[in-house]
Amino acid sequence: MLEYRVFARRIDSHGSEATTKQARIVLDTDMAGRADAFNPAEMLLASLAACILKGTERVIPMLKFELRGVEVSLHGVRQDSPPKMIRIDYEIVVDTDETDARLALLHKNLQKYGTIYNTLAGATDLSGTIRRKD
Repeated sequence: MLEYRVFARRIDSHGSEATTKQARIVLDTDMAGRADAFNPAEMLLASLAACILKGTERVIPMLKFELRGVEVSLHGVRQDSPPKMIRIDYEIVVDTDETDARLALLHKNLQKYGTIYNTLAGATDLSGTIRRKD
């Protein structure tokens, strides 16, 4: 079993911070919002994006998958009462010359082995696509 630890603290009424290892991230906890930090819903989406990108790094050597880059775009829909994320859509864009079948294989592996992906898939409507970069 792997374990993770994050420490978070309120800085003031405009923001907070979270730390782990030697990393620090500013959190938007201001009731009015702030443009220079991720709010909790955006952090959730960023966690999914990071999971997809890290998963890509993990599986490309195993699949011998050649790529020049990967981008992930996400869209989340939050309901107000009770407050929760009810839907997350994503698009993975891969800069590659691999076949469509190989792209589908990459996507299948990302879905099957992603910790955050599987956690969210069990809690909300999660769907997405993978495509080759134009």
